[in-house]
Amino acid sequence: MNSRRKFITQSLGLAAGTALAPFLSSANSIPKPTMNLKEKLNVTLPSNYGLGGVAIGNGFRPTSDEQAQKALEGAWEAGVRFFDTSPFYGFGISERRFGRFLHNKNRNEYILATKVGRLLKPAKEAPSNGTWKEASPFTFEYDYSAEGVRRSIEDSLQRLGINSIDIVFIHDLSPENADMKDNWMDYFQVAAKGAMPELTKMREEGLIKGWGLGVNRIEPILETLKVAEPDICLSATQYSLMYHEDALKRLFPACEEKGVDIVSGAALNAGFLAGIDRYNYWGEMPEGYKEKRARMKEIAEKHGTDLRTAALQFAAAPKVVKAVIPGTRYPEQARENVESMKVKIPSDLWKELKEKKLISQHAPEPL
Repeated sequence: MNSRRKFITQSLGLAAGTALAPFLSSANSIPKPTMNLKEKLNVTLPSNYGLGGVAIGNGFRPTSDEQAQKALEGAWEAGVRFFDTSPFYGFGISERRFGRFLHNKNRNEYILATKVGRLLKPAKEAPSNGTWKEASPFTFEYDYSAEGVRRSIEDSLQRLGINSIDIVFIHDLSPENADMKDNWMDYFQVAAKGAMPELTKMREEGLIKGWGLGVNRIEPILETLKVAEPDICLSATQYSLMYHEDALKRLFPACEEKGVDIVSGAALNAGFLAGIDRYNYWGEMPEGYKEKRARMKEIAEKHGTDLRTAALQFAAAPKVVKAVIPGTRYPEQARENVESMKVKIPSDLWKELKEKKLISQHAPEPL
């Protein structure tokens, strides 16, 4: 399995003047990264799985504080030591719940990731949002500036009640973001001059171990590789049993060339590959996907496994992918997800899926 893989690289030891030199360009141009200057320090995970924080943040339906606590306890007991959350998940709920659980744990025993790009503001009532149910009474404003990144991380630390964050993802800077759509590059320009060099500076100062993008499309990551030096990116919805050819052709080779790791989000397509009739985060079911899922489910069971297990291992198989982070609100499901990453799946399963053209011929197979 992928537990042997290196997880992220950390940049250390550059003098402040050297670190900032690539970014002292004109206001009308995006700074170009200075390549091959980073002294790399490897940070590893004990395994190639983690826990995502969408469900903990009341994604799709409410989760009680007690239920969230039990889910986190179940994940920890199963061996999960990588946790991913965001201020956006439930408008602060996910971070508060992760912090309530993790602040009593030894800080050296886990890796924590959160996100930047939105600053929460108090509101009179909880927002009406299609994803977050019974969210906290906050609204937000986008801020991808250097000052906004610092403020966002400080706010997250207070919600979490923890003194450090390991990985920071610039969140939802992407064309599928309904607030941005075709104007997403305008926000990207702000991040390229603000958030990206600031996070690089924080990495060099030792305040964080790594940064990257957390997005649901490939293009923003590819654009970031042209102008900055991220360490690790969270790519959600782009590599699963249902949809993966674009990542194989464009995303993974580009990241491998730059030495950038990938965390695979939504490996189950927001529950679709676990049997829920919901595909990804937007509610649109592609034509023929239910039928394709049924065919793959039948093949998986024929070879003695279940489709959820096959989907999680498939998403973790590429060399560039260092972890998959399915979410859950149930302790038993957290344990099942971890067990799914440990079982041996017969190679004939992948052979049949390829023969029947249900997955790419070039898709890496789990070891």
